[in-house]
Formats: sequence, C-alpha cells, structure tokens
Amino acid sequence: MRKLSGKVLIVTGASRGIGAAAARAFAEAGAKVVLAARTSTQIEAIASELRGAGSEAIAVSCDVSNFNDVEAMIEKTIAFAGRVDVLVNNAGVIDPIARLSESDPEQWAKAADINYKGVYFGLRATIPVMERQGSGVIVNISSGAATSALEGWSHYCSSKAAALSLTKCANAEIGGKGIRVVGLSPGTVATDMQVAIKSSGLNPVSTLEWSDHIPPDWVAKAIVWLSSEEASDVAGEDFVLRDPANRQRVGLPTG
Repeated sequence: MRKLSGKVLIVTGASRGIGAAAARAFAEAGAKVVLAARTSTQIEAIASELRGAGSEAIAVSCDVSNFNDVEAMIEKTIAFAGRVDVLVNNAGVIDPIARLSESDPEQWAKAADINYKGVYFGLRATIPVMERQGSGVIVNISSGAATSALEGWSHYCSSKAAALSLTKCANAEIGGKGIRVVGLSPGTVATDMQVAIKSSGLNPVSTLEWSDHIPPDWVAKAIVWLSSEEASDVAGEDFVLRDPANRQRVGLPTG
C-alpha cells in the first residue's frame, strides 16, 4: 500500500536497525526519503538501493547532537523535495552501559546529547517548516525506559524520559496547527543495540534471548502507520507497541 505517496520523509539514524528498516518501508509506501546518519557510506548505499528500485531517496550526513547539522539536513531536504512532511527522530545510543558510580561523564553526556538534545534539535529545525506548510508529523522513537529505572541505563532512561516530555510539550504547542507529534515505544527490538545490552550483563533486559525481540520491520511498519492519516487520533504520547490493541491497529501479530 502506497499510503504515503509523494510525501517527503526524513529518518535520522538511518544507517542500520530501525532507521534503515523505516527508510525502506517509507520508500515502499511511495514516499520520497531522506536518510540521515553520521555514517555517510552506509546511508548512501541504502539510498542507492532505494533509487535502484524506483524510489526517490538521498543520503545526508548529519550528527543530530549538532544543531547546525540538523538545520543543514532540513535545508537539504527542502532543496531535494520542497517540503518536510514527516520527521522520524530515531537516532539514539545505548552505549556506554554502566552504573552511575562507574560511568564516564563525557560519554554519559554524549549519549544525552544524541538521545535528548537530538530530539530537541530535530523539533526546533522542523517545526517552523511544518508551521508554514500547515501540516506535518514528527515521530520520536521512544522506549519503555522513558518510564522505567534500569541498572546501568541512567543515561538512556533519563534521556528517553526527557524526550517523552518533549513529545508532550511540542504537541501541546503545535497540535492545533495541523501538525502531530507522537512517540513510539517499540519494546525490545532485534538490532545491534541488543548485542551491547546482552554483553553488559546488567539488568533484566540483558537476560533476554534474541528470539524475545521483535524484528525492526515491525517497528518500521508502525512508523509508517503513525505517519499516515490512519493514526490521526494518536498524538502527544508514546504509542506503545507492546499493547496488543495497538499492534492490531498497525496490522501486526498480537500474540
């Protein structure tokens, strides 16, 4: 189903995992796709793959913890396609996993810059464009960690909690202007992040087996759905994919 035909979508952290899966799903839905990540080689390869399959796609090198980079990403998107219909703030890191007493302050702060400030920078750069258009959707990739306290994850839990608050604040400010801001809490996903979590040996998430995690394609399908008119009633909160009723709305297995 090409439910996003002609729409212009940006996915940050698009070089692998959820981001790469989302970029491919957007292309299949008929969208023009901008893939953003720090690793330009990987996103250019995916963009080339999508163009080879008949989609319009470009790769933009961007460090979401740098506002100038994020502004440049938006400018390049407008130069490419004239507008921004959907921004997916997906870029995020779990490393380094460590107890507070053993954490590296510089690395802890860098994780916060990506997971929290990166969401703010995306909102700040994109909202004025969407306000001029009178429409748009921003999907912030969240986590159950936003409302939990997990050993070794102080950087991740606190930054995801802050990002959830940004989702609520942004939607309260612009929700009446034809723009939706929504979070997506996917649960645990079979990506490279789970390898780092498993090797840490900290907290119950590290004890999960690979088969316990959902595939990135499921999350990508949820992102496409949230970006469409079918999800017009979903805004200002985290859409929790663990909820069977939510999975049913997206069209995912509920068991």
